[in-house]
Parts: sequence; structure tokens; C-alpha cells
Amino acid sequence: MSHKNPLRTDKTCLNCRHVVQERFCPNCGQENIDSRKTFHELFVHFFEDLTHYENAFWRTIKNLMFKPAALTKEYLSGKRLSYLAPVRLYIFISFVTFLGFTIIPNPESKNEKSLIKINEEGKKAIEQEKNADYQRRAKKVEQMLKMGAINQKEADSIKKEIVIASNKIAKKSFMNFGYNSVEEIDSLYKYGKGEDEMSDFEYKIARKAQLVNENNTGEEIAHKFKESFIHNFPKVLFIYMPIFALFLWLFHNKKRWYYFDHGIFTLHYFSFLLLIVLLLFMINRLFSVALGEYADGIISVIYLVGFLWMFYYFFPAHHRFYGESRIKSFLKSTMLFFINSIFIIIILLVFMIYTFINLE
Repeated sequence: MSHKNPLRTDKTCLNCRHVVQERFCPNCGQENIDSRKTFHELFVHFFEDLTHYENAFWRTIKNLMFKPAALTKEYLSGKRLSYLAPVRLYIFISFVTFLGFTIIPNPESKNEKSLIKINEEGKKAIEQEKNADYQRRAKKVEQMLKMGAINQKEADSIKKEIVIASNKIAKKSFMNFGYNSVEEIDSLYKYGKGEDEMSDFEYKIARKAQLVNENNTGEEIAHKFKESFIHNFPKVLFIYMPIFALFLWLFHNKKRWYYFDHGIFTLHYFSFLLLIVLLLFMINRLFSVALGEYADGIISVIYLVGFLWMFYYFFPAHHRFYGESRIKSFLKSTMLFFINSIFIIIILLVFMIYTFINLE
């Protein structure tokens, strides 16, 4: 884009004030063109800077996807102009992923109204079943009272037990702590003694779980968790990158490899993971719209292939980059994969709990 912009008549560099005889400043390298741009030029320039022109971009993506560790070895050997810089590559993929998650519609969102309707109908059905059960069992208690089999105090006590039992009918929940209503939890928190006494933490979790279960069907909760996992995965990768590089540093020769080297390897590997997630996300959206009800089987196969490639990729990447024997590299890769998987799962669980707490 920049080669189409006319040169400034003023030969003083806007960046370093050096005299510019031709297009580029001999002191700092800045192009001596008008810095004021239209919105279109600004937009194009943004992507041009990120991708470092088309050839470098596609060369980088090709090597990233199908040649594990090739980019890292090229970068650390000094061959850096032919590819996108690691940080720029990760930022670009993160930006496109975030943009894709934001603007590409979810076909399942069309079913949200029907899910809400199902939720309301389910609540009504449960209430009707509870009322019918109570009326049926309460009638028997009244008959026993008239026959003199029980007294009024015993009848009242049995009716209270019937209410508690009927509240448990058709109670399907994501996380059930054994309570029947928010009111019951509030009451136990305020007045509970002994085994029924609740701490502040128990109260908050139990109350939130009860609210979520009362306001959402199982399908809605599963749908929201699925969306949360997809949207939080890039965040988890970003947070975990320095930890991942630290484990690599701990497992390898400190004199031969600097933390910087492990950081570049991590940036490329995590860029690959994020790119696969983006591709799977876009394939899911595209096939769901194009193939409709026939998409599930095809998407499942593509997901399987994608996740297998994500799993396998680390092993050849580790072996090729660190240059150790296959057995030694495999043992280290397996240990690193196992350790990092545990830590990533922990972070994902934290995000899942956060999602659960913030469900409406």
C-alpha cells in the first residue's frame, strides 16, 4: 500500500529529523510519505503490518501448520525477514480468533428462544406434578385424620414431609447440594445450627448453584459451558505461555538454551494451537449452516483429526527443535505434556467455575 503514496515535498524525516534524499530515511528507515491516511488506508496498513505482506504471511502459516519447530529454528538462526515475527504472529492469530468469535454467528443461537420456552414449560410441568402429588398424598392424610388413625398434630407433620418430598420431584440439576430452594438455603445460613450451619463460602456456592438450576435447563447450562470453553481457551493459552516456557527451561540444558529460546518455541507452538482452534471454530460454524442436520458427523470427524494433530504436534516439534535422541525427547515430551496438561486443566476449571458463578 505504501508504495502508492506520494513522497512529501519536505525532505526532513518526521521521525528523526534527518535529511531524506529519496523515499526512505537513511538514518531510521522511515518512509518519507504523508502520515495522514484515509480510513481505508489505515485499515489496509494495519493488516499489512501484521502480516508483513502476503508472501511472508502464507509462508509462515504453512510452516507453522505442517512443519513443527521449523519457524522457531529459522528465527533463532537469524532468518527473520522471510516470516512473521513470533509476537506479531501470535497477536495476529489472537486478533482474528477474537474477531471470529465475536462476529461469526452461532447457528445454535437460533434455538435460544426455544430453549427458554422449554425451560418455562419444564418449570410449569414440575410445579403441576408437585401440586398433583401433594394433593393426592394430602387427601390420604385427611382420610386417616377423619378415621381417627392420626391426630391433627401428626397430620400437620406428615403434610410438611409431603411438601419436602414433592419439592424433590423431577429435580434434574447441574450441581445439586441437596437443597430444595433458595429460601431453604437462606434460612439455614441465618439460623442453621450444628450440621446445618453454613459458612459464607458454602452459602454463596450453594445459593448460586440453586439459582442457576432454577433459572436454566440442563441443555442451557451445557450450551453456556461449551461457549465459555471456546471463548476462554485463547485467554488460557495467553496466561499459560510464560509457565509453559518455564517448564521447558527447567527440563533442558541451561547453558545451551536461554529462557528466550523456550519463549520463542512457546509462542510458535501456542500460535499453532490457537490457529487450530480458530479453524475448527470456523469449520463448525460453516458446516453447521451449509449442511444443517447432516453436519454433526462430518464436524465430529474433523474435530477428531484436529485434536489428534494438536496432540501429536508437540512431540516432533520438541524433537526437531532441541535435537535430542528420539527416546530422550519422547520421554521429556511425555513428561512435559502430562505436567502442562494438569496445569492447563486447572486453569480451565477456574474459568469454568467463573463461568458458572456468572451464569444468569
